[in-house]
Amino acid sequence: MKLAVVGGGSTYTPELVDGFARLRDALPLAELVLIDPAADRLELVGGLARRIFARQGHPGRISWTSDLDAGVDGADAVLLQLRVGGQAARNEDETWPLDCGCVGQETTGAGGLAKALRTVPVVLDIAERVRRRNPDAWIVDFTNPVGIVTRALLTAGHRAVGLCNVAIGFQRKFARHLGVAPEAVSLEHVGLNHLTWERSVTVGGHNVLPQLLAEHGEAIAADLHMPRELLDRLGVVPSYYLRYFYQHDEVVRELLGRPSRAAEVAEMERQLLALYGDPALDEKPELLGKRGGAFYSEAAVALTSSLLRDTGDVQVVNALNNGTLPFLPDDAVIEVPASVDARGAHPLPVHPLEPLFAGLVAGVTAYEHLALEAALKGGRGRVFDALLAHPLIGQVAYADRLTDDLIAHNREHLAWA
Repeated sequence: MKLAVVGGGSTYTPELVDGFARLRDALPLAELVLIDPAADRLELVGGLARRIFARQGHPGRISWTSDLDAGVDGADAVLLQLRVGGQAARNEDETWPLDCGCVGQETTGAGGLAKALRTVPVVLDIAERVRRRNPDAWIVDFTNPVGIVTRALLTAGHRAVGLCNVAIGFQRKFARHLGVAPEAVSLEHVGLNHLTWERSVTVGGHNVLPQLLAEHGEAIAADLHMPRELLDRLGVVPSYYLRYFYQHDEVVRELLGRPSRAAEVAEMERQLLALYGDPALDEKPELLGKRGGAFYSEAAVALTSSLLRDTGDVQVVNALNNGTLPFLPDDAVIEVPASVDARGAHPLPVHPLEPLFAGLVAGVTAYEHLALEAALKGGRGRVFDALLAHPLIGQVAYADRLTDDLIAHNREHLAWA
């Protein structure tokens, strides 16, 4: 089995490689290829990846290349984890929207739209080249904004499934609170990528969410940076990304008072790459845990294994709606539990979504549709429409200014600008 990772020079990659080594029975890799245009980073990350495999006795071969076509040739699956423009572009996504009093974030609001506009054309070009080399290969998308990028891939007819680590992160945290094994915990995780709620937590056939909130609500709320009273009122656990909606102005004030997350990550990446260059290092360093992406490797192994081994396992993924949430178009991409086999991801039935949540999901889905139109066709008018439709913007003056700011900060990445 051959797997290729596009964006293999990412500092995330040792987390992924460690998972491949530990979980080799679920996903027996014969070959892993890391692909990245940054050859200097590839040398550092690739060298550590080989040492991780050697330390854990994994027999698979690891190689790396900047040649995309050669790297994906013969791959059974291709994981996408790229960041167009790097941390420098992310830093801009997180800062210029604040001038309008709007949240600056790489997947939400105006910054998220900027990332989508930069990313979708690049991902579609990669996917087309993968299809020419191996039309049966699966594409697993971890590239943000996952919902929009996955929708672009599926609309273009690619064999793709979107992946996020939010659900598996909640599963692991809830399992620790409850004192049970992670695999004993099932979530009713419903919504869109980075816009989800945990509506039930099932252990042994029983919904233990009320118990979880009663006994551990303070800790869960503190982890989300949300009021405990809000969780009690909702009766669910929101994704921490809902904070950008539920506490928008408070978040903006916080962001204005501290360095951007991109600046923090850039410094962390500098330190990580220095560590990766140490030939004695043969395991993922502790610092990597602060980089983000917790449990990404476990989620990626489980999803890829289900696709390639036709298991029918249930995974929380991003897939076409196809009637699952009846108030959304069939071609919307939602994030829910799905049965995953060699034919792809098949969302499981969900209980009707309450109006308090459905209204926000519908509004953001409309924005994502317009965002994809802007990414595929370009044009100032389409960018303005997407921003005007976004629940966090929605005012003409803000949408107008943010449109000009977005274009000004991304001209080198927008062919039409």
